[in-house]
Amino acid sequence: MINTGDFKAVEIRDRDNSAVNFLYNTIPGRVLLKILIKPGISKLAGSILRNPATCFFIKGFIKRNNIDMNEYRDNKFKSFDDFFIRELKEGYRLFPDNENDVAAPGDGKLTVYPVTADSVFTIKNSNYSVCDLLGDKNLADEFSDGICLIFRLSPDDYHRYSYIDDGEIISHKQIDGVLHTVRPIAFRKFDVFCRNSREITVMQTKNFGKIIQIEVGALFVGKISNRSSSGPVKRGEEKGMFQFGGSTIILMFKSNIITVNDEIYENTVQNMETIVRMGDKIGEKPALK
Repeated sequence: MINTGDFKAVEIRDRDNSAVNFLYNTIPGRVLLKILIKPGISKLAGSILRNPATCFFIKGFIKRNNIDMNEYRDNKFKSFDDFFIRELKEGYRLFPDNENDVAAPGDGKLTVYPVTADSVFTIKNSNYSVCDLLGDKNLADEFSDGICLIFRLSPDDYHRYSYIDDGEIISHKQIDGVLHTVRPIAFRKFDVFCRNSREITVMQTKNFGKIIQIEVGALFVGKISNRSSSGPVKRGEEKGMFQFGGSTIILMFKSNIITVNDEIYENTVQNMETIVRMGDKIGEKPALK
């Protein structure tokens, strides 16, 4: 079953979550936040969630988040973390047949932003420097006037992700940082994507030229597990996975390489996120004139 791209959208807002509001909007919370965003705390949380006793929480999590377990392999999970990185059955989240179609690399809530000539993109009135995001000015300059696609995952999403095209990995690097939540509440106060731990993969692809895929860790995401840091890649092949918590995938394309679905652009302008799943067609490579 190939995803058709029949999109739904949700408003970008700070949804009711008393714990997150406490951490980001109160003085005692911000004091505690300074401790919680340290990677060591996320690693500790991950080790707890790998305890077999945490299987107790799986049934309630599935019900609360309306997760259709018919899509997933029938595994006997060893822990909550084992459930969180569950695998799909064969035949789900397939990529479009047309190799010029741009497919979502993973599940998430998608927004799209133009990159300016001076390599900046703007989210919720906050300017993000592509140079700071990538840690490489020359690479940032290559993507000036391009576009940036941001897929924000929440805990109920499928947390494995794929390559969007055949190609070759040019470079891969890890940037250590802190682990803020990727909820919108954090964007107003912190340059989340430039401060959080992240892995950056630059690829030369068959259909879209040089692209960048970035996985960004988040609060209680102690580990980003990519399968490879070099060599050939294949469209639709699993690239890696996030372990527990919300997280983000960022795709960057050079100028005039792809066109993104008009609905996704319009939703972003209207302060809406577009709900997509891995394999959904979200854009395409324009036909040569």
